[in-house]
Amino acid sequence: MKKAIRAQGLGDKDVRLVLLLFCSRDSTIRRLGMIVLTFYLFGTPYERGFFCNDESLAHPMVDSTVTSPMLYVIGLFLPICTMLAFEYHHAKGLPEKKPLVVLGKSIPYWMTMAYEKIGVFGFGAAVTVMTTDIAKYTIGRLRPHFLTICNPKINCSRPENQHRYITDYVCEADGVSPKVLKELRLSFPSGHSSFAAYTMIFLALYLQLRLTWPGSKLFRHFLQYICIMMAWYTAMTRVSNYKHHWSDVLAGLGIGTVIALIMAYYLARTIFLFCNYYTQMFLAIIHVSTKVYCAERVPKNGFVHEENSILPICDG
Repeated sequence: MKKAIRAQGLGDKDVRLVLLLFCSRDSTIRRLGMIVLTFYLFGTPYERGFFCNDESLAHPMVDSTVTSPMLYVIGLFLPICTMLAFEYHHAKGLPEKKPLVVLGKSIPYWMTMAYEKIGVFGFGAAVTVMTTDIAKYTIGRLRPHFLTICNPKINCSRPENQHRYITDYVCEADGVSPKVLKELRLSFPSGHSSFAAYTMIFLALYLQLRLTWPGSKLFRHFLQYICIMMAWYTAMTRVSNYKHHWSDVLAGLGIGTVIALIMAYYLARTIFLFCNYYTQMFLAIIHVSTKVYCAERVPKNGFVHEENSILPICDG
């Protein structure tokens, strides 16, 4: 594999960098995914108590407007498809570059650029979900429909149970699976809000980087507004569907926004360093090539004149 990559003109340092980029990023995302899956399958949230007269926990159970499959399909595929399309279009306007050869297969330059963006996006998405899950299982806040679904075996009409914090109780709900009872304790922060905020704000920032259409100065901002409104609408439905308290949604929006800004800053900084690195390398090649040319062809007393060309002075 190293020989195949080196055939493209990359040195040993560049070969190690490419291999590290392809291997470490995928393995890191896989590890984060395993942690998230472990939380989902084996995690036990903190068992928080409640007050009988807490009306914020007595809301009805309502179906989600934005379901989990809808959230993850749109939140993942919309940014990924957008990045693939825009990186392909962006690469068409760049000078033609040799494709990268890995395991005997040629990878177009635009795909390596897209891999860089999608890799950062995927890492940020995994971090967002893991950060949210850590908070969910640590705090164990009860959802707004907790009392409706759980139906705890407590006589709240008794005076001694009024304004008393109850921790010793058993749910008497019929036909409710342990998974649903577990979900009743995972209100804070809102996972829908954090994931929607991360994916849509990241996409809005990516459009700021790549979408340059001279036909309209407001078209890019209009698309960014749509992205942000999609995240905002998702967050608001979590309150109107009685899935979360307003503070859960606010915390989720904060988590997703902060991680999106960090990932976008890293991505923009990487692109800047990438461009700066190859600009310096290009200038160094020009400098060396000029010295070689001057040493072989140009006399030391000034310009050399050829047909339709004037070459630089080689003195000093």
